[in-house]
Amino acid sequence: MALVQWFDADFCPEGVDAMRREPDRVDWIRTVPFVVLHLGCLGVSWTGWSPVAVGAAVFLYFARMFAVTGFYHRYFSHRTFRTSRFMQFVFAVWGATAVQRGPLWWAYHHRHHHRHSDEASDAHSPHVHGFWWSHIGWITSRRNFPTDYNEVRDLARFPELVFLNRFDTLVPLLFAGGIWGVGWGLQTWFPQLGTGPWQMLVWGFFISTPALFHGTACINSLAHVLGRRRYETDDDSRNSLLLAIITLGEGWHNNHHRYQAATRNGFYWWEIDPTYYGLKVLSWLGLIRGLKRVPEQVLEEGRGRLPSRPAMPAGAAGAKGQEPLRKAG
Repeated sequence: MALVQWFDADFCPEGVDAMRREPDRVDWIRTVPFVVLHLGCLGVSWTGWSPVAVGAAVFLYFARMFAVTGFYHRYFSHRTFRTSRFMQFVFAVWGATAVQRGPLWWAYHHRHHHRHSDEASDAHSPHVHGFWWSHIGWITSRRNFPTDYNEVRDLARFPELVFLNRFDTLVPLLFAGGIWGVGWGLQTWFPQLGTGPWQMLVWGFFISTPALFHGTACINSLAHVLGRRRYETDDDSRNSLLLAIITLGEGWHNNHHRYQAATRNGFYWWEIDPTYYGLKVLSWLGLIRGLKRVPEQVLEEGRGRLPSRPAMPAGAAGAKGQEPLRKAG
């Protein structure tokens, strides 16, 4: 079954509920592709490097981070803006190149996180499960593999999104092949650049993608540990400039847990939020619309708060003090 699930994420003959009732444990066969993705970084010892390949790795890190933060998170998970069905599909494909599973799986788990943040049922709370499990371990557990389509009914009504979610390795494989093809073209027509297909594959896919994953995962493992708290939410979400830089604005996590319906996470002008800036540009181009603002009362509440407070005890109860998800649509 684990082998089949490499290609069909919805294949679950024993039933989704049965899988979710299993205890947390690593399914090594199911996670082999994830391990291979990391081992592929070692290919650099064979291919070497070039400015073009390294530049491609950096560009693809930020381009795909924007897709994760702007589309997987702020659109599919929270519906903080609107778009056409065609652009919705384009955004889903773009996000799938990040190799972080399908858009519905991602949205389901993130919505569940907001409902149960730092509670026992929060799959990636560092206060409940510890740093390493919240950072990477939780995605290796069989109980977290299935998508609960009942929790994302607003998205599951689009068969094209369900298809991308079910066959979530398709886009990454095509993307990796495309990077190899670009490298072949550069070697053939621009040999003076000193790169080639395998070097581009190693840097543009195998190095850039794990870096992207760990950058994203820092929000799970560190954004509830590192930084300051402006708002008195019932979880331990925090704001961090460092994490905001790594994740293009997602580091303003305490802001986000206070009011998740807003398109921007950096509520104030001095809180850099590149994802929001990119989404504004897309709105000017007419590709998206209806970006949701932070209510003035939330901004005023934040201005009156002290910048920090002591961390809550490990295992404390989860986030309830945020805008209900239904208002994000």
